[in-house]
Amino acid sequence: MAASWLPLFLEAIQAERDAAANTIASYARDISDFSEFLAAQGKEFASAGRADIEAYLVDQADRGMAQTTRARRLSAIRQFYRFAFVEGWREDDPGALIKGPKRHRSLPGHLSEAEVDRLLDAAGSAPAEMDRVRDTCLMQILYATGLRVSELVSLPVSAVRGDPRMILVRGKGGKERMVPLSEPARDALKAWLDLRDAAEDARLVAGKGPASAFLFPARGKRGHMTRERFFLLVKELAARAGLDPAKISPHTLRHAFATHLLAHGADLRVIQTLLGHASVATTEIYTHVLDARLRELVFEKHPLADIDDADVTGRDVRPLEGGTR
Repeated sequence: MAASWLPLFLEAIQAERDAAANTIASYARDISDFSEFLAAQGKEFASAGRADIEAYLVDQADRGMAQTTRARRLSAIRQFYRFAFVEGWREDDPGALIKGPKRHRSLPGHLSEAEVDRLLDAAGSAPAEMDRVRDTCLMQILYATGLRVSELVSLPVSAVRGDPRMILVRGKGGKERMVPLSEPARDALKAWLDLRDAAEDARLVAGKGPASAFLFPARGKRGHMTRERFFLLVKELAARAGLDPAKISPHTLRHAFATHLLAHGADLRVIQTLLGHASVATTEIYTHVLDARLRELVFEKHPLADIDDADVTGRDVRPLEGGTR
């Protein structure tokens, strides 16, 4: 019976939350890793107790697993055993009272506007026209919208027909949101659609299959560019732009989208909506860019900012002739 617990749990997650394939795969990996740990101890899901879960967390730390990884795996295990308890497979919930490492909310990597410009220029420097136009479209849309990688590469071509100023995006949990397209992104989109449609028409005439339903088609089983391929593409563009590829990923462009909007005065709630965050608490990590803005406002707008040689109390702080006070 215990051997069927994981597949049934994953089916329930999929059905109840409409979770994305990547989310389901992550749950499967995390709980399977725990299962392998239990097997090495001669145990299984049905016989494991709280001490076994805690021992697993200690083992994870000893193996050098990151704090975020350990916290995520504990969360998956706790949800798994809560489900087993509700289903009546176990009479107790061994993960209920375990508190693991708190997730560390690290400051997102930050690209300046000039660095983003260099990446966009690099996208337009590929030798082949098809690659050049496609890469420019990918990067312009990503920076204009802040889409998640999976949302970008799986965009249906129907969503961008007719020169739209807003596009409908299906995000995590099947939630839909509207995001605006900038003028550069719309121009890049038009150029790519012309080449893409011509290539798809040629395939159709040659009898190589029906036209793709995706904006960025590929011949793999998914039918569109993969997340992994786009990740490598961004690394290539970073190197071409003279930036450190190790510090740049598609998610870095999503961070740049949010931080640059916030730095130019956008409301945090608006950014939350555009990014598709369920909670504004997730979006608040970007408020680090406000520090510089607040300092700038004080120095430029405060009534005492233009008064030389006076401190904030109004006292004259210039040194006396021949010495100091």
